Amino acid sequence: MRITLKQLGVFVAVARYGTVTQAARELNFTQSAASMALADLETQLTSQLFDRTGKRLQLNDLGRKLLPAAITTLAHAQSIEEIARGRDDQIGSLKIGASLTIGNYSMPSLIAAFMAEHPQSRLTLDIANTSHIITALEKFELDIGFIEGYCHAPELEVIPWRHDELVVFAAPSHPLASKACLTEADLDNASWILREPGSGTREIFDNAVLGRLPHLQVLLELGHTEAIQRVVASGLGIGCASRLSLQESLLNGSLKILPTPFWNLSRQFFVLIHRQKYRTFGLERFLTHCFQPE
Repeated sequence: MRITLKQLGVFVAVARYGTVTQAARELNFTQSAASMALADLETQLTSQLFDRTGKRLQLNDLGRKLLPAAITTLAHAQSIEEIARGRDDQIGSLKIGASLTIGNYSMPSLIAAFMAEHPQSRLTLDIANTSHIITALEKFELDIGFIEGYCHAPELEVIPWRHDELVVFAAPSHPLASKACLTEADLDNASWILREPGSGTREIFDNAVLGRLPHLQVLLELGHTEAIQRVVASGLGIGCASRLSLQESLLNGSLKILPTPFWNLSRQFFVLIHRQKYRTFGLERFLTHCFQPE
């Protein structure tokens, strides 16, 4: 068997993009060269690695089993080249994923500080909801992920990171904002503007509130905290989001926190890494950077 790094590189790229055309463009190959490399790999393995559905190629069971080993092999080969060139202490490129609150309010300063310390590093940040980040990590589309919800994927290592708190908020003009002492009944009768299902914020909210508000009225579900804040500031309803995301709105007086001592809205942020992910020097250095005191 003579599997080449070129064949493995094409296999990994096709797994990532779903088409030979995009994989060839990423690797700077001609489409025919990429197709031939993939065909040669499948011939040597005497098995197909993808299911062909139209123009899309979807990993089959064997392809999913082999993908982690292929990615690790390519990473090891790159490490060998870097050691030979005396560049084994280089950060290289990292693909980072973060759920919306973390991505918008914690990651920018963290990444900026890291790149100031390592100016040759190449970092990309994918901001999406928790379920998207988990899926991308499972497919090896990201090197490391940061989420604000729970992760039950057995393939991913879940590392506790920072603590956060959700708060309920309203416009200062909202009737509940002027009430001296709120009860759960007050909130049960309110109209809520919330994040969409699948987000970490919504999961924490549902775990804390569902069952305690029998008549919960969700007026709107939005995919971005900023949009929720703007709608709530208009007086349409009340919302729930990370205290981190509300700092500017609280300072300018457009929103007001509604005390909810009867609910536990504290939460944990987590770092996710695929258990079969090869931890490069750059990944280890970034992970260490993330756990330094704030």
